[in-house]
Amino acid sequence: MNIPDKVVNRLTLYHFILDDLREDEKYISSSKIAQLLNIDNSQIRKDLKYLDKPGKARLGYDAKILKKAIEEKLGFKQTKDAFIIGAGNLGSALAKYSSFQDYGLNVLAMFDNNPNVIGTTINGKEVFDITRVGNLSQRLGVDIAILTVPRESAKSVANYLAGSGIKYIWNFTTCILDVPKDVKVWNENLVGSFLQFTNNNEVKENKNG
Repeated sequence: MNIPDKVVNRLTLYHFILDDLREDEKYISSSKIAQLLNIDNSQIRKDLKYLDKPGKARLGYDAKILKKAIEEKLGFKQTKDAFIIGAGNLGSALAKYSSFQDYGLNVLAMFDNNPNVIGTTINGKEVFDITRVGNLSQRLGVDIAILTVPRESAKSVANYLAGSGIKYIWNFTTCILDVPKDVKVWNENLVGSFLQFTNNNEVKENKNG
């Protein structure tokens, strides 16, 4: 059964909650999850139906079984190797994000065109010249790239990746990419998420002076 992207996103949030439960918390209710995430209780129940793990009356869902069901459904244990393209501030921060491996994403290496960072290591990941993407992609069987380059070079770099054997691009730039149809792009819209948060929560502008 295919799971809609929005449901996948919410299931990962449910997993975060389950991962933080105390050892003595055997069950969790949909209403508790809804309260923590500030979303409708009925939406939680609809999402959890994709897992085919019904809850128990007056108890809720078995926390360990539910957590494992999410991991199996979303493939947390199926390791996927990836490259980070761009060793600037954002790329470096993602390379240091240890939780990726908990969810099946293994960053093997980084790439850049800056001679000052090529040959260095960031959190154990070596930074290679970007011209080596194709060779290492083929040798290591990697077809996922996390794109964190500056906006002005994003399109040309994305097309270079497409020609180098990359089939999936996780795009953290603010540029909408135009790549061949056989390359799948997921746009991580950080600006949109921020604006959605501030609009929904009526965050007041910070005025100094």
